[in-house]
Amino acid sequence: MKNKISRRSFLAAAAVSAAALAVTGCDAKTSKKAVTDITVWNYYNGDQLESFNRLVSTFNETIGKAKGIRVSGSSQGTVNDLEANVMDAAEGKVGSAEMPTIFAAYADTAYKLDQMGMVVDLKDYLTEDEKAAFVPGYITEGDFDGSGSIKIFPVAKSTELMFFNDTDWQRFAKETFVRYGALSTMEGVTAVAEQYYNWSGGKALFGRDALANYMLVGAKQLGCEIFEVHNGKMTLHFDHDVVRKLWDNYYVPYIKGWATASGHFRSDDIKIGSILAYIGSNSSATYFPTQVMLSDTESHDIELKVLPTPHFEGCEKVSVQQGAGMAVAKTTDAEVEASVVFLKWFTQPENNIAFAVGSGYLPVTHAANDMDAIHSSGLTLTGNMENVLMEAVDAVNTNELYTTKAFEGGTDARSKLNYSMSDLATADRATVEERLAAGESAEEAEAEFLTDEYFEAWYQSLCDALSQYEG
Repeated sequence: MKNKISRRSFLAAAAVSAAALAVTGCDAKTSKKAVTDITVWNYYNGDQLESFNRLVSTFNETIGKAKGIRVSGSSQGTVNDLEANVMDAAEGKVGSAEMPTIFAAYADTAYKLDQMGMVVDLKDYLTEDEKAAFVPGYITEGDFDGSGSIKIFPVAKSTELMFFNDTDWQRFAKETFVRYGALSTMEGVTAVAEQYYNWSGGKALFGRDALANYMLVGAKQLGCEIFEVHNGKMTLHFDHDVVRKLWDNYYVPYIKGWATASGHFRSDDIKIGSILAYIGSNSSATYFPTQVMLSDTESHDIELKVLPTPHFEGCEKVSVQQGAGMAVAKTTDAEVEASVVFLKWFTQPENNIAFAVGSGYLPVTHAANDMDAIHSSGLTLTGNMENVLMEAVDAVNTNELYTTKAFEGGTDARSKLNYSMSDLATADRATVEERLAAGESAEEAEAEFLTDEYFEAWYQSLCDALSQYEG
């Protein structure tokens, strides 16, 4: 009898255990299914990518783990590579990857995908207080139709600064008594560039990473908005006198050899000693070289000096607003909600500051875009990063920020603005150098390119090219 009871007890226990295992197995499957996977495509590289990936890991181990969200980041290389890959995925091209849940996007790219019905409007996922926490221009950048929509979630921004090889500048400054204060205006930069060219025996002083920024922001400072956009429709304002001033302070110095561009980025030109300074994104600071390599056997260490971007004389200070935000693709409700959880977490001041310190980008909220808050974070800032963030934060907090609104063909229009003058300047300077090598004087070699007629021909050609994008 005892054995029978034991056997019954054993069978009952086995049945209970089997049921428990079944429930546990079911729970395990449910738990596995409950994890929402989020893929984030970005264009970060180097320190920027490392900083982003660190934060993703922290999220996954904390909030993500608690809420059943797993984020994986994927760098697509350059901004152009990212845009091409996202568009290929959206269009379902053969061989393209699956559309990511979140992707970094500038306004023009997000606008294209929004027109295809593939971008989520996140406005209902944020309270009014949450919206008010962001720097205003950042949160409205993705409002394409003026309805208060949020098609781009700001996560990191940048503006432009002037970066100097201070070590070699000091030799010039000591002998000529020129000080950095002379570089506060574009007219001052042009004048000092001529002086440096003459002192150095024919070397350029500076270069620019993004000529379109110079054109758009410079025109804005001078009272002209080249691309005026309302509800996705662009009206062109290519003011003749404004554009001539832009020409005189870039094309003319370039033709004369006072400015140049030879490497892929101007930090490359700093590294080979062909320029002393460049104007570019504050996020490029992580690429500023620590040495100048004049040859395979000759090099020397250099120190970085960070200055505000020069503005046009007598004009209000306007700084470029740039840096891609994050767009969320239209997928499942669970994935959208999980994406918002991650993006809100990423832009909490302590996390956004950590990304800024590691990458050179700027935080996107009022609370984080503050040097006291950055210092209070407890994070270690190198001397260079301290100076970069200090100048960039000051620019955001004291200058008018400007970026063009998205419109049909905006990427192509901006590209034409970016390359029209720079490509012409490069080609014409090469001709000047050939003529100089052939024995012509500088005046003779440059004369053809410095006439009013030459400017007028270029001006009309670009004006016609840009007009086709008007709405």
